[in-house]
Amino acid sequence: MPPGFSAASLRFLRALKRNNDRDWFRARRDEYDRVVRAPMIAVIEQLAVDFSRFAPEMVASARTSLYRVYRDTRFSSDKTPLKTHISASFRWRGLPKGGGAGLYLEVDPRWTWMGGGFYSPEPQHLVRIRSHISETYPEVDRIVRSAKFKRVLGTLDGDRLTRLPRGHAADDPAAEYLKYKHFLAGREFTAAFATTPEFYPALLETFRAVMPLVRFLNQPLLPESGAILQDERRAGHG
Repeated sequence: MPPGFSAASLRFLRALKRNNDRDWFRARRDEYDRVVRAPMIAVIEQLAVDFSRFAPEMVASARTSLYRVYRDTRFSSDKTPLKTHISASFRWRGLPKGGGAGLYLEVDPRWTWMGGGFYSPEPQHLVRIRSHISETYPEVDRIVRSAKFKRVLGTLDGDRLTRLPRGHAADDPAAEYLKYKHFLAGREFTAAFATTPEFYPALLETFRAVMPLVRFLNQPLLPESGAILQDERRAGHG
């Protein structure tokens, strides 16, 4: 059987949503580890094997991919201490966490979401990505209009500007893509989908379909692209 979750996984997450309390969770931590955390680790470990076949650039490791259950509430008005979903992200080997496009999986009591892209790039990364989009156009358009991308993922999503960013001409053929602030593609299923035999094959299909976009977005951020080194030289002579 491929790795996945169980009805017990979802029952625990629903109960956690109703009882978002440290003491309640501490008394049931062993159950959480057994029915929620362990299944996600099994998914991550299988992805580590399967990535070697179609996404060797991506890192799948329980230590770095799995998100903690405890929320960081320091700067949030929501002081509930625990996440009521379980999630994992898969970053590009050689780029820092959050420093490039990647893949993501989340199982929540209400949904299962899988996909990838780059959520909220830092301003300096967004500048490089937009230049890359413009300079290589229509490469990004070919990626998101490919039959596989449209069949599996639908469309490119993410918040967009209403106007072109400064420094880009109004007649740039890549204009519509230059307005994106986030670059996301994925699909949502029911929570119960994560408990079916179809879950893991669908996860692989999703990650395979989104990898061309991930590679495209990371290309201008890699040291070998020269973009980072060039920016550093400019800074040094500024």
